[in-house]
Parts: sequence; C-alpha cells; structure tokens
Amino acid sequence: MEKNQIIGFALIFVIIMAWSVLNKPIQEDNRIVDATEQISTATKNTGGSGTPTIIQGSINNSTITNAVNTSGTFGKSSLGTERTSTIENNKIKVTFSNKGGRIKSVEIKDHYKIQSEGDQEAKSLVNLLEDEKNNINYRLSLNGEIVNTRDLFATPKVNGNQISYIVTGNNGELIVQNYKLLDDSYVLEHELSTQGMTATINSTQLEITNYLDRLEENYTFEKTVSTVYYKESDEGSDYCNCRGDDVEDLTNKKIDWFSFSNQFFNTSYITKGRKLDGIIASVEVLEDTNPDLKKTSVVANIPLSGSETNYAMDIYIGPNEYDQLKAAAPQLEEIIPYGRSIFGSINRHFIRPFFNLLSGFIGSKGVVIVLIIFIIKMALYPLTYKMLHSQAKMGALKPELTKMKDKFKDDAQKQQMETMKVYREYGVNPMGGCLPMFIQMPIWYALFRFFPASITFRQESFLWASDLSSYDDIIQLPFTIPGFGGHLSLFTILWALATVVYTYYNMKHMDMTANPAMKYVQYLMPLMFFVFFNNYASGLTCYMFFSQLITISQTILTKKYVFDHEKILVELNVKKSQPKKKTGFQARFAGAMEQQRKIQEQKQQQAKKKKK
Repeated sequence: MEKNQIIGFALIFVIIMAWSVLNKPIQEDNRIVDATEQISTATKNTGGSGTPTIIQGSINNSTITNAVNTSGTFGKSSLGTERTSTIENNKIKVTFSNKGGRIKSVEIKDHYKIQSEGDQEAKSLVNLLEDEKNNINYRLSLNGEIVNTRDLFATPKVNGNQISYIVTGNNGELIVQNYKLLDDSYVLEHELSTQGMTATINSTQLEITNYLDRLEENYTFEKTVSTVYYKESDEGSDYCNCRGDDVEDLTNKKIDWFSFSNQFFNTSYITKGRKLDGIIASVEVLEDTNPDLKKTSVVANIPLSGSETNYAMDIYIGPNEYDQLKAAAPQLEEIIPYGRSIFGSINRHFIRPFFNLLSGFIGSKGVVIVLIIFIIKMALYPLTYKMLHSQAKMGALKPELTKMKDKFKDDAQKQQMETMKVYREYGVNPMGGCLPMFIQMPIWYALFRFFPASITFRQESFLWASDLSSYDDIIQLPFTIPGFGGHLSLFTILWALATVVYTYYNMKHMDMTANPAMKYVQYLMPLMFFVFFNNYASGLTCYMFFSQLITISQTILTKKYVFDHEKILVELNVKKSQPKKKTGFQARFAGAMEQQRKIQEQKQQQAKKKKK
C-alpha cells in the first residue's frame, strides 16, 4: 500500500505537468484556412449569388487579393488616396480610413498596455483593430458582379460624433456607411445602406480578419482565453476553441452577435432587429515568436438583398466590463471567462457583486481580497471547529490505536477492522474533517477563474505584486521551463511554505503508523501545486497565501485556547459507555471486512501447505 500511494502521487504530479504542457496553445501542421478566405472561394463557386458554404477539401492559404478594378459599377471609386478621420468621446477615440470606410484603430482611454524591455517599461494606451493586416470588408454580389468595399475610396462627412462614408458608382449608385459614437459609451452605432442601385443585390457578406494583439504581461495565459465568441438566437453563448486552431460553421443559424475577445478587451458586432443569416468563425493560433496572439476571422451573411436597402448594427469596442457588456447585448457579458455551469454562476452572481460592494468602501483591491478571505473563514468557522474537534478526538485516541496496531502488527486487515471498531465505540468520525474542505471547493474553484478574468484586477498593485491579474515575478530565471515559466512568483512560494508548515503541524497530531509513507507524501502536494500556480494570477495566489495563514491561526488558537483535552477524554469515555446501534452500512462493511480477512487467511494457509 505504501509503494502504491507513492506511485499514485507521483503519477498525479506527472499528469499535472503533462496537462500544463499539452494544453499550451499549439500550432497545427495543417493550418486551418481563415473563414474569410473559405467563404470567398465558396461564393465564387456559386456564381456570386446565394448563401455561401464552405467547400470540402483542401483550400490553399493564399492572401486575399486587393487588386484595383477600375471597371464595373463602382470602378471610378477604386482610385484614390487613403486618408483618416477621427471621432471620440471620453472613453474611446476611433480612427477611420476612407479606403473601405472602415475602422482603422480604436484607442481605449484610461487603459494602458505595459511592455517590459529589460529594466525599462514602455506604457501606452491600449489600441484595438490597429494591425495593418486586419481586414474589414463588405462583399456585395450584384447580378454576378462582386463589389468589395475594401477596394473602394469613400468620401467622408463628419458631424460631431457622427461620420458617414459614401462610395459613388458610375451611374450615381451609393454605398453608405454611417457611424455614430454614443456619449460616455464604448458603443458605435453602425448602418450600411445602398441607394439607387441599378443591379439587384443577390447577397451581402461582412468579412472581418482581426489579429489579436498581445496586451498583457502574461501573454501566454492571455492566449489561452482569447478567441471568437458568438450567440445563436434562442441559444446560449458559445466560442471557438481557445487552445488550438478551429473553424465553426454556422451558415444556417440565426446569430445575435459575435465578438473578438482578448483576456480583458473585445470588439463585438451586435444585431439590432434583424439577425445575421449565419456566420463562419475561425481561430488560428500563432507561434510564440509572432507579435500577435491569434488570427481570428468571421464572415457573416448580412440580410441585405433584393429590396432591402439598409442594415444596422452596434459595435462595442472596449474593455470586458461586466455591466457595460450586459447593457450592450443579452449574454454578451458571458465573453468574460468566469467559467461555465455552477462556477460561472457563483462568480457572476455572488463573488463579483460582493467584491464590487467591498471595493466601493476600500480602494485597494488587495486589501479587499484579504477582507473577503477573513469573512469567508469566519463564516465557515463553525465547520472548521467541527473538523478540528474531530481531529482532537482522533489525537486523544492515538495511544489506544498505537497499542491496538502493535497487537495486530502482522495483520493489516485486522488493524483496519479494529481501528474502525475503536472509532465506532468512541463515536469518532474519521471523515469529519473533510466537510469544510468539500464546502469550500466550489468557492475555491470559482475564485480560480475569477481573478484572471476580472478586469478590475488588471494592473492593480498590492504589496510587491504590480498586477493582480498576472504573476508576481520576484525573480527572473535565465531560462524558461515548460508549464512553469521563466520566473519565481513570491505569493506562490509563500503559499507553498505556509502549506508545508501547516502540514507539519497537523502531522504531529495524527497517527501515521499504518501508512508511514503518507507522512512524506503529504509534502509533495505543495510542490506539485507550486509548479502549477507559479504562472497564475497573483490575485489568486495572494488569496491562497492569506487564506492559509488564517487557517493556521484558527487551528493553533482553537487547539490551544478553545479545546479542553481532558474534557474531550471524558466525552469519549461517556460515548464509549453508551449502547451502540450498528447501522446497515456498518454491518455490511464489517461483514465484508471479515469475509476478506477469512479469504486472506485461507490464502496464507494454502501458501504454507505448498511450502511444505
């Protein structure tokens, strides 16, 4: 049993390390073609009309051509010089290009990107959509003729926080893109309209390619949560694979919104009234040497054809702030990776509002974390008291258990049976100390997702940690270890040391004679989790460290000043003198143990006969 336990814990450690390495974003050998390219190819194969579909088989990953076409309905608008215009409010500054009438970049005010270069730090405002490789294009099919707005130069008209881009055709046809930036908001109202078209619009697609930039210090973690989210009508939100290349074909679905999301910022397209007639979304993970995280693409079928002359959407471009996202669109707040199922619900509806409530009175986010720990620990203290009381009773029985085990030192099964018998006689439940741990597990796992997902911790400092949403690297290593990183996090080190101290203190009061190996295996767990949490958000490891400190304090103070050990012995003897009623489970368990013991004795007797 001792050998198996050591092997078991060693395997757990190997599994955790393998999980960390295998779940690192990977680069596929056969790269998935982005959705824009697939749908462009598909449209050509349908003669430029109808709803495009993905063609099965291999598609070359060639760059979409931007060749100037001076013929056709809008041929004269394909020549010009690119110029930019801006509109802004107190939250964002939006820069547009007259080529395609598209958004060229968005500066997010009051949010900064910090890049470390040696001992120097470069600080600049966060910019979204600024990559020159990005593509935003409306693709109109006009009786077999394909018109791409990205190839056309438009005339801008600016009026306060509104801007219009007008492309004029050879015969007075118009393609108009209107933008209006709402006051004190991250939302752009956007409308595409056509006027005086001499040809029928067979179909319209919105093609977007968005290279997600590295915005956080811990960009390795940022990569694991950055992807394309979307919501089908009458369904919950969903997303493309975060850890590998992926394509989601939703061409036959009604779509409420889709979103290109980093860890803390996003660009989302939200329908107003008429839903999108399906999308194809793709994600391509880029190499670690690339300055971008991922190449993301969406092609959306716009319900603008025939007699329809306009289509309106909202575009949210800004931080992943829960209240802002919830106000912008139903379930858009679910792009914040709080987790799914019960854990996401705990974060959204309990931990987040409770944290915001305390933050309204306390400025330091780190102090709020410590205060939350104290409140949770005090609320759970009655359960902790029961756990410690159970441990104290087991400690009081240690001398008797030692005598019993010496008596049956050559019969492990008999030891187990007699140990359970002693516990039953004295009314001690050896599992009584597990209940507080199980109750805290959902809260602990929810917090595991809460700290790195909440923008409220981004670049918030506490003690030596400069960013509670990232690791607190107290020492930089001259090399990088896969799954561990190239640094040492101080909060993680302190938590591991506190856990070792707590383990040592508990081991002194526990009987480990039956399984001596467990005395040493207990110390492997802090080491294993130290490897895992070294690269995690310091907000969580800060929580873990101070939580462990309070646990140690509660344990020592309770055992030293609350418990009367002589009184505990009296309680145990009173319990022993009372008549015992064996439950059905206990009877079956005792019978099974007795039967197993007899089988073992028979095997031993047979082995002795063979030796003779």
